Amino acid sequence: MKTAVARKKFPRRAFTLIEVMIVVAIIGLIAAMGVPSILQTFRKEGMRKAVSDIMDLCNDARAQAIFSGQPAQIVFYPADKRMELAGASSGESPAPPTKAARSVTLPANVDIAMLDIEMIDWGGQEKAWVTFFPNGTCDELTLVLHCGDEWQKITLEYSTALTSVGPVTR
Repeated sequence: MKTAVARKKFPRRAFTLIEVMIVVAIIGLIAAMGVPSILQTFRKEGMRKAVSDIMDLCNDARAQAIFSGQPAQIVFYPADKRMELAGASSGESPAPPTKAARSVTLPANVDIAMLDIEMIDWGGQEKAWVTFFPNGTCDELTLVLHCGDEWQKITLEYSTALTSVGPVTR
């Protein structure tokens, strides 16, 4: 009899099924509103895609040169807004693009504003190249990309062949 009295004094409290379903529905609505902005954060478009692709291409060229023990080159085609990774010869000109390991084309709204290799402007040339050497060094590169009012500068440190990105300061 004491247990019956105890149940009446302290009734059990719990959520009803309706309350739980309403909370789940609210959480679902909030999550659904946030999905487009989360996807936009992870989607690479425009300048962000161009910078990421170029950095990946430079890293691939550096790795190819170091691991193969042979120089590797990135060949730039400024007029086409395209660049490709190719093996290199020991001469001054790039090796024929017989087998390009990887190619990058800039998005339509991204332009090459400046292409300097070893402090010489190559932007108006048909083709230019940066050589990566097996000892982990490379030619010096400064590449400025322009998209609307956004400017990004990609540089290659010649002594480490590592890329860095930053805004263009005027």
